[in-house]
Amino acid sequence: MRAIGRNLGEILSWVVISLMVGLTVVVVVAVIYRKMGASLSWYDEIASILLAWITYYGAALAALKRSHIGFDDVLRLLPVGARKVAVVIAEILVIFFFCLLAWAGWKVLQVLGGMSLISLTWMPVRVTQSVIPIGAVLFIIAELLSLPDYWRDVMAGRSTEHAAMAHGATPDGATPNGASQNGGEGNRP
Repeated sequence: MRAIGRNLGEILSWVVISLMVGLTVVVVVAVIYRKMGASLSWYDEIASILLAWITYYGAALAALKRSHIGFDDVLRLLPVGARKVAVVIAEILVIFFFCLLAWAGWKVLQVLGGMSLISLTWMPVRVTQSVIPIGAVLFIIAELLSLPDYWRDVMAGRSTEHAAMAHGATPDGATPNGASQNGGEGNRP
């Protein structure tokens, strides 16, 4: 599963980077055109679509790396039994939400039928809105691929949100047994 996760991470990283470069190019070209007194009729529509795609595919990448907003500090304070229940409930709720989003996105695609963009009439709206169900499914896959490592870290009391704490240190730089990780100097800079 780790190899699949790494490959998916690489693909999503390149997709997000490509979308960001594409959005940057579109914005720069649009600014140049406006400075020259011309305006691109398709700029606003395409820029907003690219931003939505970055958001959905970036969210899937964040889920794969467990870099989205979480509550590790709260989980670490819970006893192990309650921590297990909390993680299971949270994962079920997240996956349920994204299943619902994928289903709703699929229904939206069916309704959009033969519609096309306003400014680029050759581009079907289904293509631009396909990011909703695709992004939701990718998020679910990313959650499931990253779940075993996340489960191990949470059950061991390691934070997946705070890099220093992920290695067993507390916020003040001390390890759980009281020793300091930075040569006994506390948390001085």
